[in-house]
Amino acid sequence: MAKTFYHFLMKYRHPSPKDCISRFANEAYLDHSFPKTSSDYHEISTYLELNGSYIESMTVFDEAWELYLIAEG
Repeated sequence: MAKTFYHFLMKYRHPSPKDCISRFANEAYLDHSFPKTSSDYHEISTYLELNGSYIESMTVFDEAWELYLIAEG
């Protein structure tokens, strides 16, 4: 079974994030309402648009999503 997007994103968590995806991962980890069980692009992007004030830009999510798609093949 494929990993959820959240599970995938957590591999980018870092105590001293040096890039926007690591910062996104750290903030998503702290966001207790993040849709952790979802693998649906529209559900997660809608959530972030409404609740993701911590994400620098939706482009960061799109970049992370592309990496997720590649990793999950």
